[in-house]
Amino acid sequence: MRYQDQQLAEEKVFKDPVHRYIHVRDQIIWDLIGTREFQRLRRIKQLGTTFLTFHGAEHSRFNHSLGVYEIVRRITENFKGREYWHEDKRLLVLVASLLHDLGHGPYSHSFEKVFGLDHEEFTRQIIVGDTEVNQILRKVGRGFPEEVASVIEKTHPDKLIISMISSQIDADRMDYLLRDAYFTGVSYGHFDLERILRVMRPTKDQVVVKTSGMHAVEDYIMSRYQMYWQVYFHPVSRSAEVILTKIFKRVKVLCAANYSFKQAPTHFLSFLEGDVTVDDYINLDETIVMYYFQMWRDEEDPILSDLCDRFTNRKLFKFVDFHHAFDAKDWMELYAAFKAIGLDPDYYLIEDSTSDLPYDFYRPGEEGVKLPIYLLKPTNDQIELSRYSDIVEAISGKKRSDHKLYYPREIIERLPDDNKAKQTIQKYLKFN
Repeated sequence: MRYQDQQLAEEKVFKDPVHRYIHVRDQIIWDLIGTREFQRLRRIKQLGTTFLTFHGAEHSRFNHSLGVYEIVRRITENFKGREYWHEDKRLLVLVASLLHDLGHGPYSHSFEKVFGLDHEEFTRQIIVGDTEVNQILRKVGRGFPEEVASVIEKTHPDKLIISMISSQIDADRMDYLLRDAYFTGVSYGHFDLERILRVMRPTKDQVVVKTSGMHAVEDYIMSRYQMYWQVYFHPVSRSAEVILTKIFKRVKVLCAANYSFKQAPTHFLSFLEGDVTVDDYINLDETIVMYYFQMWRDEEDPILSDLCDRFTNRKLFKFVDFHHAFDAKDWMELYAAFKAIGLDPDYYLIEDSTSDLPYDFYRPGEEGVKLPIYLLKPTNDQIELSRYSDIVEAISGKKRSDHKLYYPREIIERLPDDNKAKQTIQKYLKFN
């Protein structure tokens, strides 16, 4: 029997808080889950620094990847026998859904931003490179790893299977919204997944939803909107994120200056030199990063020591709303005030905007954005969701940004009230 047709002697299940059970019948799926590269995802948090705001948000990319696989598995079950669905694509989309986040690094967004990395490129390298995952995929066929990578990269010619894991209403989004809502403990990330799966239909180019299921999709869109502003863009999580970013940047600066570390950044050297191998990448996870942060609390460099202490012990920066009202003179005066009290503004006065984050709302028709959601009418005509739903029309395409300045308020508050630098800082940052 061909490897791709092999089934487990007995179905395996993972107990899951979101989907109740995750079912595995295919030998290849079971084998992929057991690889070194997939098991590494247990050590990468799904929500990065959000656990410092919502203490339950300790779930991993491993949890999420299994959840996306399970949703896609259920979609393929519902698509059996329907026009436009080809059963020979089933295994391809199951494997792609399972492996879609394989290249995420520790604290993904901050890490990628500082070191100029792309997790999607590393996902590809892990799939097609010299890895355990690749060895398993090649048992299906020499070209199968490339085909899996092309689905994740959205270059595969079958647009339908791409839309199942990467569209405006895909298995990836549906799982992370439900999963993140569950682990953060919030109530507004929930929607009727069962209903949406029942009314999904395959077409030539993408998954669409029957008009009878429109209200369930409206609920999904609202949940997505609320999760972004209440969880993903939460300013306290952003405070931890900016500190994390500055730690990585400080290490880069110190290495460039030939600083003598007590704990040398051995695992970061290839990243600092811009010569990262797949093995280097796989060997770095959040447990390793946190070890270095713990050690760097005792470094002689006061900035690195302080920032690592802040992150590991949750001594986060405070923030004020910022609307780009400062001119160059204002910035110079504020920077000078920070320097006067011994704070380097490059590390202790940080402008942050939600427009820099890798999340988006439902924006139909905007160039460069994933395909919009289409409803399938009883006549088999299709209509874009926001043209049919007043609720979705009210919130779709609305650009909203949130700009804040982050700084260590407790240091400034300890200064005497007659300190001129403190008065200047208070004037601009408006706190008492």
